[in-house]
Amino acid sequence: MATNLVQIEKDAEIKQRLEAERMRLRKLAGLEPPKHFHRPVERAFTAEQRAHTTILFGGFTWKHEDLIRAVFQGCGYRCEKLPVPNVAGFQAGKEFGNNGQCNPTYFTVGNLVQYLQFLEKEGLSRQQILDDYVFFTAGSCGPCRFGMYEAEYRFALKNAGFDGFRVLLFKDSDGIKAASGEPGLKFSIDFGFGMLNAMHLGDVINDLIYQIRPFETHAGETDRVFREMVDGLCEDLKNRKAFEIEQSAPHWAKPKFKNHKVLRNTFNVFGKWHEHMWGKDYLNALRNAREKMDAIEVDRTRVKPLVKITGEFWAQITEGDGNFHMFDFLEREGAQVLVEPIATWVAYLMYQAKAHAKAKWPVNRPHRNPEWYEFQKQFANYIGLHKKLWGISAGERMWSYFYHRTAKNMGGITHHLAPQTELAALADPFYNQYARGGEGHLEVGKNVYYTLHKMCHMVLALKPFGCMPSSQSDGVQSAVVNKFKDMIFLPIETSGEGEVNAHSRVQMALGEAKVKAKAEFEQCLQTTGRTMNEIREYIEEHPELTRPFYPVPHREGVAGTAAQFILHVSDRIDHDTHFWKRSRVRVDALAAMSGD
Repeated sequence: MATNLVQIEKDAEIKQRLEAERMRLRKLAGLEPPKHFHRPVERAFTAEQRAHTTILFGGFTWKHEDLIRAVFQGCGYRCEKLPVPNVAGFQAGKEFGNNGQCNPTYFTVGNLVQYLQFLEKEGLSRQQILDDYVFFTAGSCGPCRFGMYEAEYRFALKNAGFDGFRVLLFKDSDGIKAASGEPGLKFSIDFGFGMLNAMHLGDVINDLIYQIRPFETHAGETDRVFREMVDGLCEDLKNRKAFEIEQSAPHWAKPKFKNHKVLRNTFNVFGKWHEHMWGKDYLNALRNAREKMDAIEVDRTRVKPLVKITGEFWAQITEGDGNFHMFDFLEREGAQVLVEPIATWVAYLMYQAKAHAKAKWPVNRPHRNPEWYEFQKQFANYIGLHKKLWGISAGERMWSYFYHRTAKNMGGITHHLAPQTELAALADPFYNQYARGGEGHLEVGKNVYYTLHKMCHMVLALKPFGCMPSSQSDGVQSAVVNKFKDMIFLPIETSGEGEVNAHSRVQMALGEAKVKAKAEFEQCLQTTGRTMNEIREYIEEHPELTRPFYPVPHREGVAGTAAQFILHVSDRIDHDTHFWKRSRVRVDALAAMSGD
């Protein structure tokens, strides 16, 4: 009996050793049983935490960020914007993150880690940071690495010692909505319309500052005025009193609204919409901002090449080391920058949603090939597609209307949004509009659009190093440039290093653009038949021409601001008979003196 027990134990030991050796060999051969990935459970951000939790965000221009923060604060949230990402942040992102990630990933997460380390140095414990701060950012999916940003943020934060720090995505319902109760970040009507105003105002102000600053008469005046103006708009967004129908309704109607939830909510939606878009306080704030900007004195006779910025979303918006301070560099080199509004990206997403709905409908339609007499099935197919298209089209029109309405109330000189249908049509011979990733066909479409309509002298595409969608666009751009011989197009890949080389390449292309702008200006001046002294004399006598919001009509085929301006001044001189006669008498007198 004892012998049998010993043999059983030996057999069990042999089996155990065999299994261990088998597992070792499988491990060496890479044949371990798969361990399925499970997304970490995110700690919820609940309404109870709202009073002591600070929302962090960043990645936009300082104009957008200040206005967005004001909306958050006006809706009762604690909110702070992160500093502009710098090279040190990029290096921190590379230190704590995975290899081979996108440039925006390294800059963004490294910047966040730097800020959390700063909070720790200021005396906050790591647990306090984990409990009292959250990071709010964009989430997405698709063929490029943007879909992995969230996972990379968490990975880098864990390596930096902040494991469990909350990253909230506004496309991620699990991060925003708390299963245990009311969400900490609630998308109310006031919050939604406030964000709409903030984004449009940020776009318009960003466009204006790059239109005005290159031509300012007194150096530094534009930055000072815009800083004061944005601060005033932020105060309005933060302190605006929310519309409530129970407070605004006539006395006799208040009990009805109080006791009828559906009626109260319906009137609140329309009332809040009207108050945010057409309310007296909001329009007064826009008027005050416009008056402050209009006090800046400008000289539009300075000849500057107009450089249109395109490229990857983050690289074409950020204003720091993330794109080699490219906007500041271009202005120092004597260029005028035509920036890209965020509103174009949103319009592109809506256009793509409509285009994909049309393309997929033959597969998604409820009835396959109904007979001609099956009217009910035919109508179901028709209405199933078109009700979706009508909804998206309504969103497109509203988005465009509110953007251009903001532009009109802020002086009316902001560039209009490029039409998405035309951009897709212009890009179609070179780039399929259904190819997803990044800005898709936009980079190609914008290059052709702004060159074909002579709305700029040069197109500069900024994108992260190794960005897959932008690399595809760059490959296509060679065919585009070959077709449009007068096109000046330059792609620049950004990273945490190589700023000198990038600036050198831009300088060479900008030299061509300067020659192009100067030749255009001289040709326009020649067509007027006037001298620059006559133009400047007329401007001195009419000081309204030195105001930034003085409307200068756009002329087809002319890109430069100075060229457009002198053509308009010449037209005014032609209509100003008093000035024209006086100038003619002076010219005749000079001619007589030279004859003597």
